[in-house]
Amino acid sequence: MRYAIFATLCVAALGACKSTSPNDTKSQIVLVEWMDWPAEVSAGQHFRARMVVPGLCAVAPQFHDGVHTDPLTVTFRPYFTFESIAYCAQNDAEALFVAFWLDTAGIAPGLAPRDYLMQARSGGFTENFEPIMTFGGVLVRSAAPDTSRRNAGGWITTSVDSVGCRRIVPRGLSVLDATLVLDNQGDTTTLAGHFVQGYIYQAPTPICGETRVFHLESRN
Repeated sequence: MRYAIFATLCVAALGACKSTSPNDTKSQIVLVEWMDWPAEVSAGQHFRARMVVPGLCAVAPQFHDGVHTDPLTVTFRPYFTFESIAYCAQNDAEALFVAFWLDTAGIAPGLAPRDYLMQARSGGFTENFEPIMTFGGVLVRSAAPDTSRRNAGGWITTSVDSVGCRRIVPRGLSVLDATLVLDNQGDTTTLAGHFVQGYIYQAPTPICGETRVFHLESRN
């Protein structure tokens, strides 16, 4: 798990981290902003699904992927357990939460051969409503899965470089580290802020100077 954004904000920008007195272990649900995973996997073999989630400024936070499977779906309901909420402050009179993002992963268990939907808690959450969104699918094969693609989905922003090449950026990640070139550079000006589905693959010829690209299949 990467906490680099949190460390930069907390140490460099705000100067100090302070925590409340430790209490009994607490929990906090989180929403998945982005997820990518192998498009095909072998039956019975667990696999890693990369997830981007909001971080938690807390004492002794532990991330849990909350994975659950059934004959049709693999669903992640991630959450943190922690001792107490922490605050980052310049001084005792100014305590504020720090917004940061965690680039982490959930582990799906070994599955029987068939197609599954990959789902996660995402979108908006209220006390009486838990949104579960479909990020894409995974094909479980008895043998010889195709490992050339990673399916992907989530909320994105976009960026355009100095020569007009458009890229998507998983929401919460930096433009410098996490951009993916779109293999179709057509009408993509309205993508920012949308929930998208697609896959990541190696293009046979470079697109905007890169071969690792994203193919857009749908947007919501």
